Amino acid sequence: MEEIKEAIAELVLNQLKHTALKKDDILNIIEIPPSPELGDYAFPCFILAKEMKKSPVDIATGLAMEIKPGKAHKDISGIKAAGPYLNFFLDKKIMVEQAINKILKEKEKFGKAKEAKKGKVMVEFCHANTHKAFHIGHTRNISLGESISRILESRGFKVIRANYQGDIGMHVAKTLWGMLNLKKLGLKEPENEKGKWLGIVYAKASQAAKNEKTAEEINKINQELYSGDKKLSDLWKKTRKWSIDYFEKVIYPDFDAKFDRFYFESEVEKEGVKIAKKLLGDKIAKLSEGAIIMDFEKQGLGVFILLKSDGTPLYSTKDLELAELQDKEYKPDRILHIVASEQNLYFSQLIKTIHSYNGKLAEKEEHISYELVILPTGKMASREGNVILYDDTLEEIKGLVKAEITKRDKGINSTELEKRAKKISLGAIKYSMLKQSPNKTIVFNEEEITRFEGDTGPYLQYSYARASSILKKAKISEISIKSIKISSLELHEIELARKLYQLPNVIEGACRQLNPSSIANYSFELAKLFNEFYHACPVIHSSKEVQNQRLALVQSFRIVMKNALHLLGMDAIEEM
Repeated sequence: MEEIKEAIAELVLNQLKHTALKKDDILNIIEIPPSPELGDYAFPCFILAKEMKKSPVDIATGLAMEIKPGKAHKDISGIKAAGPYLNFFLDKKIMVEQAINKILKEKEKFGKAKEAKKGKVMVEFCHANTHKAFHIGHTRNISLGESISRILESRGFKVIRANYQGDIGMHVAKTLWGMLNLKKLGLKEPENEKGKWLGIVYAKASQAAKNEKTAEEINKINQELYSGDKKLSDLWKKTRKWSIDYFEKVIYPDFDAKFDRFYFESEVEKEGVKIAKKLLGDKIAKLSEGAIIMDFEKQGLGVFILLKSDGTPLYSTKDLELAELQDKEYKPDRILHIVASEQNLYFSQLIKTIHSYNGKLAEKEEHISYELVILPTGKMASREGNVILYDDTLEEIKGLVKAEITKRDKGINSTELEKRAKKISLGAIKYSMLKQSPNKTIVFNEEEITRFEGDTGPYLQYSYARASSILKKAKISEISIKSIKISSLELHEIELARKLYQLPNVIEGACRQLNPSSIANYSFELAKLFNEFYHACPVIHSSKEVQNQRLALVQSFRIVMKNALHLLGMDAIEEM
């Protein structure tokens, strides 16, 4: 809780009479220890070692002996040193009471920063290319992007959601070739779901491109499309709209992603070519076998091609103008590109290139890397056709979820079943994409992610629904803060309250690291503690005073879990 952290910072500063540290320096490093035995808050003393010319262990020991909380800090019951850490213990009754009252008072605002306008951040994510399949692997990107956006907003940042889509290039040329050769590929244009169907055309055309003659024909289409060929442009516009309509109708609503700006490769390629040629003219770039390149060999980053020898633009060409355009339109303080780790080298080269002519802009550019989603059988590849299409996967997952729901609620009507199953299924997918740290590969398994027990999205939603059911049985929707008086406390109540008040710290850490997995892991731990509390501490069948106290804990859990689920892009569900 912010008030206690403030008190701890003041106590430390009062003891350090002549330190160069500021209050915010201390507040930023105060931690919550991994177990209650180590205290409720901890101040790591490493930061003082250089200034005080002592070891962190000696500093912690000295501070523990010297700091006296006094009457002004009656909520702090003890201070102990443990190695280099100064650990603070809270009075459990005061801690639980303050935690509940704060959560019930702030409700959906609990966990959010009080101060707004910390800065402006553009989060560029999703990147669903037109003319290709949207498969389950893409859901990691859009889940990460939306969650990071919400986390940043909760900490007071202004967020611009941007989506940069590849709507021109070799992948489009392959699909257009396929559209011109449907009979040869054994395909027929469907009446509906044409955007989804284009992914099949792309996969078939990619297979056909293994033939040298076909590859030459596709390359020619690519060049003619860039040159503005009328027939190809008309086909491109028509099929491009199929993809965009599909994304807007199906993908973005499912992930509750509302973008402020859609950028397309087709709108930045011409200006990108100009930038590449200017870099050559300014002798920042150079020619190599007719291509314009940046030579980063000495820096260990290889060669970065800006423009092919035949004048055809590449991703790099377009990204140079994209950076300029994004900065010009929104003037953000940071620009986060959420792109898979396969592009780590590419982004190092791109940012270094931008730095060579616009250092200020390069400082804003950040690549948020994440590992791939693979199947139990191995890596997915759209061009090979061995992907799990998003729509098909969602339907299969909904089938598994519906079977589980009907076991628990045999009288549920079909409309409610469909509605509930979709929310749970989307929660299962999003949680599976966010619970792992971005630097870890995800092996996607439909049956594992849809279980109602264990480290899954449905388990979190089920825990929330259980809390809602308790309040419903007690015929309570809101609990008056004034009526909360803590009497005796059991261990499960203390542990649950301690975990509840940690949400703001967890969000702050997730924001600093741009990593939603810490919120996902916190939510799972919170759900486990709540279920342990539910089984160990009777809520309805207890004395009036104890019942009121425990109902307040249940309501607090609902608020905190709902706030955490929101940051993960998940819906809280009243009934499972």
